[in-house]
Amino acid sequence: MESALDGRGSVRYGPPVPEPGLPVVPGLAAVLAEAADRPHAEPPGGGRALLESARRYWARRGLAADAALTAAAPGAPALLLALTAATGGDVLLPRPCPAWWAPQARLLGRPTYSVPSPAACGGVPDPYALLETVRRVRAEGGDPRLLVLAVADDPTGTVVPAEVMSRAVEAAAAEGLHVVSDETWRDTVHRPEETPVVGPAEMLPDGVTVICDLSGGWLPPGWPAAVVRFPDTVAGARLRARCLDILTALDAALATPVAVAAAHALDEPLELTARLAHAVALHGRLATALHTTLHSAGALVRPPQAGRHLYADLSPFAPALAARGVTDALELENDLTARLGMPAPGGHRFGDDLAGLRVRLSTGALLGDDERVRAALLTGAPDPLQAAPVRRALDRVAEVLGALGASPAGAQEATP
Repeated sequence: MESALDGRGSVRYGPPVPEPGLPVVPGLAAVLAEAADRPHAEPPGGGRALLESARRYWARRGLAADAALTAAAPGAPALLLALTAATGGDVLLPRPCPAWWAPQARLLGRPTYSVPSPAACGGVPDPYALLETVRRVRAEGGDPRLLVLAVADDPTGTVVPAEVMSRAVEAAAAEGLHVVSDETWRDTVHRPEETPVVGPAEMLPDGVTVICDLSGGWLPPGWPAAVVRFPDTVAGARLRARCLDILTALDAALATPVAVAAAHALDEPLELTARLAHAVALHGRLATALHTTLHSAGALVRPPQAGRHLYADLSPFAPALAARGVTDALELENDLTARLGMPAPGGHRFGDDLAGLRVRLSTGALLGDDERVRAALLTGAPDPLQAAPVRRALDRVAEVLGALGASPAGAQEATP
């Protein structure tokens, strides 16, 4: 259990972004190094070159964008904080959701309301539950104004089907909510030819702001940069102006070398797109193997479709876990992190029910600590699933869950 001595406040502690565990692309590192001697700071909201690159990035995805209606910041949390402050009112979030969403509202003293996700995927609220939640909050004197959702989800690793997204967006529009679409993991879909990504801005252009943290696929997590696209309306321009005021007050400007690297990445040079494609394929294979291991052991887990993570429900092992003194998500996090030797943040970190026995597992942890092995895996030789650290990690997951399933408590639970 955590104690006051851990120094972990509700905002100060959260699980890190699932890292790729791979070397930085040499050309990208060279671009950043070449900009290291530039003396001028980036303006709050980003400089012209970066915003033009962001505009082109969205245009290639079929989403028209004016550079004058885009902005940048050192990470998506700064952008969401500015949007939450500028929009005002209460915030609605799907359950579960990324660990960094709720703290932005919490820091501003804004109420947040979690709405369960549909069975098909994470990332969006169930539309009927959303409508009911909004009406209940208003009846109790609340002021819901902002809905945050994701097209490709952390923590579940799922992609929202177009029809599910459409119903959620229709419900938000009916209740006058402004939608923030987090598209951080958009470019990490494992099988894009089978899993198309349709964002809410394509369905509701005037009512959606899009944010993208480049740590999802384009930049190392240690180089914080994110971009935002506002609606092409008078209200969108006002919202951008207010957000720039807030970013200026926070001095939330990108470091110039990182801004130059971000602009380079958003222009999608061949070296970088090839690396991203290899990395996505690698983590897709790892995620599939981890899913198979978990599912075979008896865990409940949606098939992963994007990103470097998946979300496992270990409630089938509840009796065996209880026999070990594990009865909630925090205890499960502590127990599995120690036994697996890899991070296993509990569902409570993602706004889920503390009583639920759910954890997020990241595929980067399967790659081990040897950077030479990680680099070799990018080429496909050896087969990632035959690499020693990957085999050990998957075997350890199977061993830990197998022991729970084979325990007397687990056996009793499995008996009809």
